[in-house]
Amino acid sequence: MEVIVVKNYQELSEKAFEMLKALIIEKPDATIGFATGSTPVGLYQLMVKDHLINQTSYQKMTAFNLDEYIGLPQNHPESYYTFMRTNLFNTLDVNFDQVYIPAGDARDIVAEGQAYEVLLDKYPIDFQILGIGTNAHIGFNEPNTPLDSLTGVVDLTEDTIKANARFFENDPSQVPTQAISMGIASILKAKKIVLLASGASKAEAIYNTIHGPVTAEVPSSALQNHPNVTLIIDEAAASKL
Repeated sequence: MEVIVVKNYQELSEKAFEMLKALIIEKPDATIGFATGSTPVGLYQLMVKDHLINQTSYQKMTAFNLDEYIGLPQNHPESYYTFMRTNLFNTLDVNFDQVYIPAGDARDIVAEGQAYEVLLDKYPIDFQILGIGTNAHIGFNEPNTPLDSLTGVVDLTEDTIKANARFFENDPSQVPTQAISMGIASILKAKKIVLLASGASKAEAIYNTIHGPVTAEVPSSALQNHPNVTLIIDEAAASKL
């Protein structure tokens, strides 16, 4: 596990972008796993800026999203489908036939998870971007998610629901309580994993990711079992190392 400590969030975003762009230049048809949340937004902004200025192409890329809320239609303003379209895909020259985001409003959510897992096996991820929760969740895999879990339904903890409520200011009752997420074992199938963390609130989770025992109570600790993981963290997130 490689740990890169940078000064601040801007440097974190720039380092992640440097690594991702190098892969896209070397392998234009790479499969990239994308994360939602505030942490990767800086990376996505740099991708958009570079594409507009330097015409870096993502047309041959295959993209997978980690997760989606259950119960929200794609066009809901807080769906992760909308998030990815707004923050990244609508500006890049992506082929939307090669962009995969779980359908949170699927009639059969279990079958949706199984079908997504088949796609992940068909298009192995070359570069998986991860954020991390204060409780060390990766994707939406909350503490005590089995380490061998595959894509499927997860129940969100009260802390996660409360954290997400800020995005549903007009009606907090709309905050989903479940999500469909790539499982921990699904994430570990990626050839390379890059985890981004910023801020002192993530410091304990980062410490446990690196130094704690591998346990379902700390989902991110499973990354210790992967041969090619890079953590890019700012000084605040590294404060307990």
